[in-house]
Amino acid sequence: MKRYALVSGAMVAVFLALFGLAVALDLTVLTEDPRPWMGGGGALTAAAVGVGLLVVDVLLPVPSSVVMVLHGAWFGVVGGALLSLAGSVLAAAFGFWLGRRGRGALDRLVTPAERARGDALLARWGAAAVALTRPLPMLAEAVAILAGTSPMGWRALLGAAALGNLPPALVYAITGAYTRELADGFWVFGGVVLITGGFWLAARRAAQPDGAAP
Repeated sequence: MKRYALVSGAMVAVFLALFGLAVALDLTVLTEDPRPWMGGGGALTAAAVGVGLLVVDVLLPVPSSVVMVLHGAWFGVVGGALLSLAGSVLAAAFGFWLGRRGRGALDRLVTPAERARGDALLARWGAAAVALTRPLPMLAEAVAILAGTSPMGWRALLGAAALGNLPPALVYAITGAYTRELADGFWVFGGVVLITGGFWLAARRAAQPDGAAP
């Protein structure tokens, strides 16, 4: 699985390079504050641009947590959470689609034995990996793309993405609705990660038959 790790590391390196390029070009609308794009054309434009920014976050260094906070500030808890959830699930689907398109390239980078082991691992744990990494910048995109190269189906991907994105969408919407600030701090992020993990564990336990081992 060393080559899988190298592929994952290469994707994260590309994402970091894109972020560094955006910083070097002083594209603060991408790296820090998307309000100039979101706030210039009314509610419908703000909603569409916000969702669009979350989708292109797969490839561009968009501050997704700030976008979600703004959704909450401008559309309230329910509206903001739904917009953020829609954009984040579409982002996971976009990454998954990129992975589907890149299957041939992956086959040229890994051995057949590694591919078989990777497919088996992703078939068993891919949904959990997608859900648990959704709040984590860059890692979320890399996992979604790798999941697309595996036998995982679209239904499993969308379900895991919805489960993993619901906690951050809700927490950031609440933050925006009640603070009216870009409260993208360590504690909010940490809370999002913990809540996401709790959601996944609760869903997994609920899906187990009575008496089954955890």
